[in-house]
Amino acid sequence: MESIEITCADGYCLRGTFFAAAQQASRASVLICPATGVPQTFYFKFCGWLADQGYDVLVFDYRGIGRSLHGDLRDCEVSLQEWGELDQVAALDWLLERTGHPQALMIGHSAGGQMMGLLPNHQKIARVISVAGSTGYFGGMPATRRVIASLVMKAYLPATVRLFRYARTSAIGLGEDLPRRVALQWRDWCNRPGYVLNAIGRTVSRDYHAEFRTPITLVHAADDWIATTANVNDLLRLYPNAPKQVIRLEPKSFGYRSIGHIDIFRSSRQKVWPVIQQALQAA
Repeated sequence: MESIEITCADGYCLRGTFFAAAQQASRASVLICPATGVPQTFYFKFCGWLADQGYDVLVFDYRGIGRSLHGDLRDCEVSLQEWGELDQVAALDWLLERTGHPQALMIGHSAGGQMMGLLPNHQKIARVISVAGSTGYFGGMPATRRVIASLVMKAYLPATVRLFRYARTSAIGLGEDLPRRVALQWRDWCNRPGYVLNAIGRTVSRDYHAEFRTPITLVHAADDWIATTANVNDLLRLYPNAPKQVIRLEPKSFGYRSIGHIDIFRSSRQKVWPVIQQALQAA
């Protein structure tokens, strides 16, 4: 493990961790893009496991999250789209410069595997493994969960933003607290089908979805109430020219009672990890 710094095009400094391949010649470079509000440390055991399989691996914190939060969260003005337009772009370039590989494999968890259409350097991605990737649209969730998600996004998040100048997502088990613009943009994108497409022509001016031709393998659990089949399909339609494959995980097939939206990367769900590695090898 090596702690590193990544400088984005706008000068913002991200902090990440690089795991060198256990063998002398690495198979490939892998960029891990975290889920919303999930710090890089959550992925460390998975990154170490991938490095043991022979991959160079980079994981990082988005601006405003974990080690990439500079100053008081109440003063943080970053947005969700900057995580794609600037942070993923810079992390990808850093990894390739470090390893010398012409392309990298991307493993994106939830939000980390949704925003590829915002990356101007998307040609440098050899394959995307989108884990629990979907648009997170309320209407694509089971009825009871839809009501809860709608209340959280439309009532709880805006209320905490008004009270504290940031979203207190940690208090309800939704990862780290979020910068206010991230939280409100997240709400807006999930409020209608299409996720980031809701921002094209408004806050987002550069759209690469139609240009994206990199193969996408989407891995999601059958008991994931966010990345449902409907929301998975809603995400994949954003990339009309990319080859696509969906792998649906049945928890019982791995001896688990549940997998859900987040737990795939926990060491307690390590039996699932070879599925992700096999998807990487397909590249």
